[in-house]
Amino acid sequence: MFKGSLPALVTPFRNGELDLETLKKLVEWHIGEGSNGLVPVGTTGESPTLTHREHEQVIEEVVKAADGRIPVIAGAGSNSTVEAIRLARHAEEVGADALLVVTPYYNKPTQRGLIAHFTAVHDCCELPIIIYNIPPRSVVDMSPDTMGELARLPRIIGVKDATGDLARVSAQRITCGKDFIQLSGEDGTAHGFNAQGGVGCISVTANVAPRMISEMQAACADWDYARALEIQDRLMPLHRAIFTEPGLVGVKYAMSRLDLCSEEVRLPLTGLSDSTKALVDDGLRHAGLLN
Repeated sequence: MFKGSLPALVTPFRNGELDLETLKKLVEWHIGEGSNGLVPVGTTGESPTLTHREHEQVIEEVVKAADGRIPVIAGAGSNSTVEAIRLARHAEEVGADALLVVTPYYNKPTQRGLIAHFTAVHDCCELPIIIYNIPPRSVVDMSPDTMGELARLPRIIGVKDATGDLARVSAQRITCGKDFIQLSGEDGTAHGFNAQGGVGCISVTANVAPRMISEMQAACADWDYARALEIQDRLMPLHRAIFTEPGLVGVKYAMSRLDLCSEEVRLPLTGLSDSTKALVDDGLRHAGLLN
């Protein structure tokens, strides 16, 4: 159920407020373009600058708009276990299909603390959980052994791995089992991640190129890595350009160039520099998305 191209959905804004009408249109567009699921209110959804009510509204609207046609993996991460539990329960109440729970950031828990945190979230509701391991942002790295221990819990079913270490996929196959769902959290290495045993990507670039990334993921699933590599070659300049500055800023600008949503982001993030805009435009052209 959770595989293929899973866009890390942006949260559209207009004049500082949630733009829910555009959000609903994006859900329809992603379904039409072949996305295999949606992941609202993660890092790319600007979760750090949403109020709790805004966070809830976005998940509610995405679940309603998707209407069971593709799965919704709701962001429910926090560096407060109590807050993560609250977000998890809300996601369950409104009909999300699974949770994406990031390793707690800033307070730097030990591996023992990570086990306690994820066990508490696991025990608070009945939704399956995908661990989000992203050491560059959370400043803590869940080891494969820790993940293997958590994988014994019945509803911890997978990981979004943003370590950038392709060898982790093999290590986690050993500790977590071959059926543990491993999703890349990095667009630039998603092709190689699948070759190591991954089954998809929670993708930033899929916000602007959903059909191409869905086709690349489908080719990987069919073991047609030559075809997948052709698509990856077309997308690579765009991946790199989008992440020249924070990825959500880059992809919102790219989306604005295709009239999908505003490029507006919330402080402390700011809009792209002119030099990075030029890189994104070049990447869009290389991918065949912009004339």
